[in-house]
Amino acid sequence: MSFLVSVIERRPATALAVFLAVHAAVWTLLPTLLYPNLPLDLIEALTYGREWQLGYDKLPPLPWWMVEAAYRAVGHDVAYYGLAQGAVVAALVTVWVTARPVVGPVGAFCTVLIVDGLHYLNYTAAKFNHDVIQLPFWALAGYAFHRALREGRMWHWVVLGAALGIALWAKYFVIVLALPLAAFLLIDRKARWTLRGPGPWVAGIVALAIAGPHLVWLVKNDFLPFAYAAARARPAQGLLDHLINPLKFLASQFGFLVPALLIAVPLAFDRSPAAEDESRYDRRIAALLAFGPAVTVTILSLISGRATVAMWGYPLWLFVGFWLVLRLQVPKPAMLSRMMTTWAAIIVVYALAFIANYAVLPSYDQRYRATLFPGAALAQTVSAGFREATGTPLAYVVADMWTGGNVGHYAPERPRVLIDGRPERTPWIATADLARRGAVLLWTQGDPRQIPDGLAAFAAGAKVMEPITLPMHRDGGTITAGWAILPPRS
Repeated sequence: MSFLVSVIERRPATALAVFLAVHAAVWTLLPTLLYPNLPLDLIEALTYGREWQLGYDKLPPLPWWMVEAAYRAVGHDVAYYGLAQGAVVAALVTVWVTARPVVGPVGAFCTVLIVDGLHYLNYTAAKFNHDVIQLPFWALAGYAFHRALREGRMWHWVVLGAALGIALWAKYFVIVLALPLAAFLLIDRKARWTLRGPGPWVAGIVALAIAGPHLVWLVKNDFLPFAYAAARARPAQGLLDHLINPLKFLASQFGFLVPALLIAVPLAFDRSPAAEDESRYDRRIAALLAFGPAVTVTILSLISGRATVAMWGYPLWLFVGFWLVLRLQVPKPAMLSRMMTTWAAIIVVYALAFIANYAVLPSYDQRYRATLFPGAALAQTVSAGFREATGTPLAYVVADMWTGGNVGHYAPERPRVLIDGRPERTPWIATADLARRGAVLLWTQGDPRQIPDGLAAFAAGAKVMEPITLPMHRDGGTITAGWAILPPRS
């Protein structure tokens, strides 16, 4: 371990590159080997992304576009897991670049070690989604905000605006980052002076310009995705929820932070003298970046009483390591050695837990795991059955997102999915073309021999086929799907 410490001290950039390469390799390889089926978020991305819309009924389009681009460029599932790690690595590099001029290369390396203790950046980041893609843009916004306040260069303000604007295309959650940044400019006596210059205003204009096309789409579509967001955040059932819900969120985030805090423990011992006054400004900015968004989420929950989702914490803590190193001290070699040992132990635990969850436990706990779904077998069966019955390739599937999305991805024709049998959810699909080319109606709930009410609008002329029963991967269970063929019309 002492050799590694010396390498970090002498060649910090090389050490960081090796660290990130190992991180990306481990967390790309594990899901590639252990996920026989794509998880829900990726199936959803491949269903929506291929349509290249400016907006959808659930969330902004950026990660779905990226997954579709990865499919077209690589065409193998490993690309999606690599895409997730690319986002994580980009975020960690940005955190390191932010910290290095302030705490030095060793201190910056420790900020990355600490943050990497969060499961958000390894165990759960395997599933590329809207939460994961936030990471690099939040990190970039933090970097640009810090540099803009410390150096006052216009290009930092431009980068800040760009990061916030692109982040809106990733997830609307960026509002809880933008609000504390704006509040800091108003409240902090030193930061307030920047409002007399063009920088913050340029950042705002750049952000609005980049986010503009999607904002226009939102207005034209009556802010359609916000209904999904509201459904995720359960409304208050009483006055007590205004207290209970934010406390639940804080408790969940503290639990997720524990591994990162364990890595940082050595910093609390043998403390260095207090920093000079000039670095106090850095500490205030770091504190804002580390805690401002989480405080904003808590305040909003406190006011509205709405429940929060623990996984919203993905981007909230990217700068907590930066703040800890600034607040406590730049680590000495012995401290760095202990921090690396703790980090290694935590990552091994995460990796073993991942392996156990997807390779060992399915044989014992019988818990449903989407990644063990027989999506490829279902798609091949449905596709072959439609082609045999009609003599034409399968062009459309009418089904729920998960079932239809698996067929849409794994079937050789890659049919399009009319989600839940509701054309309003998929306005890019012309129902006249669907009727002309035919479709498969597919369901896994209810009677497999009876077309469910949700698909009834497309049931006229459809022939119900024998149910399909397929084994799940590894857990010994089975799934049964009902399906019907809507033949093409001349």
